[in-house]
Amino acid sequence: MSAREAILGRIKQSLNVSGDDAGRKHTVKSRLETHPRHTIPERGQLDLEGRIGLLAEILEGQSASIAPVAKIADVPEEILRYLRGHGLAPALRIGENPVLRPLDWERAKLEVAAGAADTHTLTGCSTAFCAIAESGTLMLLSGPQNPATLNYLPDNHIVVLKREDVLASYEEGWDKMRARGADIPRNVNYISGPSRTADIEQTIFLGAHGPRRLHVVMVK
Repeated sequence: MSAREAILGRIKQSLNVSGDDAGRKHTVKSRLETHPRHTIPERGQLDLEGRIGLLAEILEGQSASIAPVAKIADVPEEILRYLRGHGLAPALRIGENPVLRPLDWERAKLEVAAGAADTHTLTGCSTAFCAIAESGTLMLLSGPQNPATLNYLPDNHIVVLKREDVLASYEEGWDKMRARGADIPRNVNYISGPSRTADIEQTIFLGAHGPRRLHVVMVK
């Protein structure tokens, strides 16, 4: 028995319940389905083009950059263009990502490694689960396909996002995630731009607690 199973077992024992308690499962399901929704900001209630425009406006206002590509196969070339534009090495790290792994990285002459980032990783690349237009926020789910270390350790973070996944509100993002059923990630990370702080003499400094650059590749 793992430590996790042992802890959960003790909790169930103290509550006098079992893992197959249908009544408790029904209570949780009903709570999720009937929970009242918060007020949705009007500025996020736009059509897809409007949501994409609002997302780009807010991200760029937070010192991020965004670039469209016509199809997923164009992602490596766009990443190479971005890296060259900033004088960065043509190398990046991705997770065990079923969207990114099959891409033709060799054609773009990019050196790609797979796995979690470490303190020596200069550029990380992730896929966004969705984006929230109302606040210009990317929603990323952790896991082997998207290690959370890629979001925070590298100096440069590149995020691949599908246009169709630009949603209006946080509530829609959580609805989309709950539709996955039992496939719930360990962490949900919200990213709205490069890491920044103004703690020192009220001067904005990028890269204080994470990447100093954030680039979003928007796939049509």
